[in-house]
Amino acid sequence: MRTFVLVVTGIFLATPCLAQRPAQGPMSPVRYTPEGLGYELFWEDHFNGDALDPNKWDVRGIGPRAVGFVSPEAVKVEDGFLKLMALVKDDKIKISAVGTQNHFMTRYGYFECRAQLQKSAGVWAAFWIQSPKISQGEDPAKFGAEIDIMEFFKKLGTDIVSHNVHWAYGPNQQTTRGMQSYLKGVSEGFHTFALEWTPEKYVFFIDGYKFYEVTVGISQIEEYMILSMELPSKMEELKNAVFPDVFIVDYVRVYKKK
Repeated sequence: MRTFVLVVTGIFLATPCLAQRPAQGPMSPVRYTPEGLGYELFWEDHFNGDALDPNKWDVRGIGPRAVGFVSPEAVKVEDGFLKLMALVKDDKIKISAVGTQNHFMTRYGYFECRAQLQKSAGVWAAFWIQSPKISQGEDPAKFGAEIDIMEFFKKLGTDIVSHNVHWAYGPNQQTTRGMQSYLKGVSEGFHTFALEWTPEKYVFFIDGYKFYEVTVGISQIEEYMILSMELPSKMEELKNAVFPDVFIVDYVRVYKKK
């Protein structure tokens, strides 16, 4: 069995059989900014207007997904926000996802969104980075990784946000397993969720606080961003869901080193 090292506040040995990690607070009381880390703004979208910017995003994966369907009907841009819905219409559960794959891909940087998370359990908001080659091989340096900057599974707790890294899609898929961050009040109002991706590590932030540093599964290729509202694979997991629900995104920004 392959063993890898996950660096958090110390060094931990982990294997793919481990379950989700206990929630932990920030690594320190320091609040970081991309500018303070030596980055400058490279790409952004504030979702002005009344529709997705077709030069930046597409509705992604239209069609069946888990127990529902990805539908353009569940994607709205209004009042300066992107609203990713989970709703029931025509006796179907409709969810939403948008991605930059056909418009913007990059390697390394500081990736940030400011958003308000969904209200109910069962469905979950996600901000992630994906590789177009992830299922073509097992070396993340060559074939990339799925980097889950933020997922909000409210069933884990109202103040817990999850992060993860997956690579080598297929029979030998690897993962860091769920890393849980505790920040009181994160389920209310707007917060920032960010990732610093370098050739050596991934660093996960909420509201500028550093929660995890990961030194495995490092992609060295260009990847694209995704914002989505997700569904479970079993209907019984939606017993506490309330429809409609919404993941509201104020902006997405990408920074590069000066």
